[in-house]
Amino acid sequence: MKKLISVFAVLVFLSAGAAFAGELKVGAKASDWSYKDSDDKVFTMESWAGKVLLVTYVDPDESDLNEHFTDAMKKAKDDGLLKEETYKGMGIADCAATWKPDALIRIIAGRKAKKYNTTILFDYDASLRNAWGLGKDTSNVILLDKNRVCRYIFRGRVPDDQVASTVKLAEDLQKE
Repeated sequence: MKKLISVFAVLVFLSAGAAFAGELKVGAKASDWSYKDSDDKVFTMESWAGKVLLVTYVDPDESDLNEHFTDAMKKAKDDGLLKEETYKGMGIADCAATWKPDALIRIIAGRKAKKYNTTILFDYDASLRNAWGLGKDTSNVILLDKNRVCRYIFRGRVPDDQVASTVKLAEDLQKE
């Protein structure tokens, strides 16, 4: 019986480790994805090949959680520090994390897309959250360099003391 319990414990431990094996971390190359926008146009990370990519992956119930950070990135872009030809910020709505109907999510996303002049995509089955080990019921901020290596990731509200340094990191990554 003890042997059976030990074998069971090892299997549980190994399967738990496998669940987090794909968790995206700083220094790791991000796996690709494919999602549609509200016009059913398909995008992948390669849609913005050669650009630094900021991915905001968010539960629609928490769409304002990192607005302070997104506003700082928008200001850097408006000030010419983040350039259209070398940087792209975009959002992916974690539709599986909310009770809100898809039609309402599209309305919320449309307002955000207009405010930030960006692309917002829809992940209906939480596939990216699961693949990258992102937080559920929150906002996730991921900064990828031109080679799709993760250079910054935060699950939750970006701390105020990390905003300026992350904006600067995005600026610097454009030069690599």
